[in-house]
Amino acid sequence: MAQHITAEHTSPLSVGPDADTPRRFAISAVAGADPAGPLGELGAFRQWFDRCQRRATIAVRRVPLDDLDGWHTDPDTGDITHDSGRFFTVGGLEVHLSGAAVSSWSQPIINQPEVGVLGILVKEFDGVLHLLMQGKVEPGNALGLQLSPTVQATRSNYTRVHGGSAVPYLDVFRDTARHRVLADVRQSEQGAWFRQKRNRNMVVEVTDDVPVLPGFHWLTLGQIHRLLAVEDLINMDARTVLACLPFAGPALGETVRAPRDEFHAALLASCDADRGSLHSMAEVLSWITDVRTRTEVATRELPLAAVPDWHRVDGAISHVSGQFFDVIGVQVRTRVREVPGWSQPMIAAKGTGLVAFLVARVHGVLHALVHARAEPGYLDVVELAPTVQCTPDNYRHLPAAARPRFVDEVLTARPEQIRYRTLLSEEGGRFYQSRNTYAVIEVERAARHEHSDFRWMPVHQLVDLLRHSHYVNVQARTLVACLHSLSARPLDAGA
Repeated sequence: MAQHITAEHTSPLSVGPDADTPRRFAISAVAGADPAGPLGELGAFRQWFDRCQRRATIAVRRVPLDDLDGWHTDPDTGDITHDSGRFFTVGGLEVHLSGAAVSSWSQPIINQPEVGVLGILVKEFDGVLHLLMQGKVEPGNALGLQLSPTVQATRSNYTRVHGGSAVPYLDVFRDTARHRVLADVRQSEQGAWFRQKRNRNMVVEVTDDVPVLPGFHWLTLGQIHRLLAVEDLINMDARTVLACLPFAGPALGETVRAPRDEFHAALLASCDADRGSLHSMAEVLSWITDVRTRTEVATRELPLAAVPDWHRVDGAISHVSGQFFDVIGVQVRTRVREVPGWSQPMIAAKGTGLVAFLVARVHGVLHALVHARAEPGYLDVVELAPTVQCTPDNYRHLPAAARPRFVDEVLTARPEQIRYRTLLSEEGGRFYQSRNTYAVIEVERAARHEHSDFRWMPVHQLVDLLRHSHYVNVQARTLVACLHSLSARPLDAGA
């Protein structure tokens, strides 16, 4: 069923956001943030989502890696490769990280050198920006259908290596000459599981009439922010693009007007570049450069069959400890994707992860404690990560010194400290039912938080860095989107 909405057309657009763009997104963030407001009702969305769920049939069956149609294991190296030579490969990696509690290890890793497109199409209706979102099901999704960007496609997908149908709306993002590009930046993905993987994150505004295809729906930013509080609904690819929106600035505080409480006032101030911060942006950039310079990460590709402590048993590749993750095979059958069926390897994480920002009010401005974190798959040594990013169960057999800083402070937080907490999935196209508890925990800033690899930063500085590649990692980008969602949403909608 096509979705109809009355459009208010604006003047022809140019390339690049202008000074008014943050105000327009702030208006969209308020529209639908309050369930009692004129756009707050999500009944139409729920009806559409239910229809999509009924159509989104997918059957995913685990199979041995040797039984994957279209994939082969190299008899000499053990590497897993697609017969076309495209998509991705699973190989081995040896890592040496100087000064770390665990300074060396080896592991399987996904090599996917292609740069995909993650894009959200934006259009103004009746004076309010709306985002065109897609209901999409991936083989690794734990709960099935999720809300994804307008376009979510690897290069192999959109060049149709699989022989399937074309990707809807892709032309808007590949030929932007007639539209306004509001965000366009290449960002990394999980550096622990991908080797130098990145995607082009785009937000493009159009004024032309846009036919709404089945499986797509217009939502305000405020409505999307409300849905970020729902377990496992907004997928990782949508969250990373939402974080790249030009959303910070005084316009947010002017649009929201009356803060709900002192925390909300500090959060609004955190989005305003005119408000104070503990460290100037020059100091932040110098700190990142210093950490990258003094952190020595050496990696070497290994044949997958030669990776120590990882064994191929019962059709999967697992660590001898039973921890970390497995490399598994899946066979997929569906009627709602570009092709009706395929097979592929996937990474299946062990246990539920924990991803959290500690936040504190500093002179009335909310600051997040960010971690300059090294991961073997990053292009430039370290990226800014959440305060805590780990799977706690993985540290049971490791030395106590290896336990991540501040993890116990997150795990023992009192209910009144928890400003946001939701279970969310990672990318379901490569990771099988990999989920993390995402949280924002308010604390009092203290001496224990001071460390050379951590810095307190307001939201507006993270948003500034998100205009550039490889500064803020994918987990921190999700939490930036979650912090934005708290800025205009009712107080009780977060935790």
